[in-house]
Amino acid sequence: MKLKYLGHSCFVIEGKERVVVDPFIRDNPLSPAKVEEVKADIVAITHGHRDHLGDGIEIAKNNDATLVAIHEIAVYAASKGVKAEGINMGGGVKVGETEIYMVQAWHSSGIDEANYTLSTSPAGLIIKSDATIYHAGDTSLFSDMKLIGELYKPQVALLPIGGRYTMDARQAAMAAEMVGAKISIPMHYNTFDAIKQNPEEFKKLAEERGRKVVILRPGEELELD
Repeated sequence: MKLKYLGHSCFVIEGKERVVVDPFIRDNPLSPAKVEEVKADIVAITHGHRDHLGDGIEIAKNNDATLVAIHEIAVYAASKGVKAEGINMGGGVKVGETEIYMVQAWHSSGIDEANYTLSTSPAGLIIKSDATIYHAGDTSLFSDMKLIGELYKPQVALLPIGGRYTMDARQAAMAAEMVGAKISIPMHYNTFDAIKQNPEEFKKLAEERGRKVVILRPGEELELD
């Protein structure tokens, strides 16, 4: 499996299928990709905020991909002409040979556009496609991260560190310990001034807790065994 970081909370997971998570591309000043360049079999969305749903509907249409999200966002995407699979907390779906399960996140969520307002729950995602990846979405620290680790045993945890809207580096280091993944990767930082963070601080704090951290710059890839 190969994991590529496209900045903010967007990752491309190349396993049995090509999964793009939270594709915030066009308005992301750190994204190394253009929307029309992004290829996907599955577009997975943690929640409806514009920096996560982002360009997901356009990318799904461009690739005839299946969008996977919480039920209400899936219904919204289907109304836009997208193939969509809705899931909810504790449940999941198999698309091709890839399994995606939904776990909780502590945050807010919603879609707000002209003549359409939608409030939904935020989520984290477990993506099983050769390896198992835990994408925490936007979240604070919560003790059930330990349960998520015990239940799904992810090899990689993708954790927000930006503070203000999510965990900061100190809390994310505690999250890395609770989840217990072999590798933790920071995300959701430095896209905007409000979430400026030094990922090396997260790396130091997490490694003090016995966790391995890999920092990916936008455009960089990680090959998983």
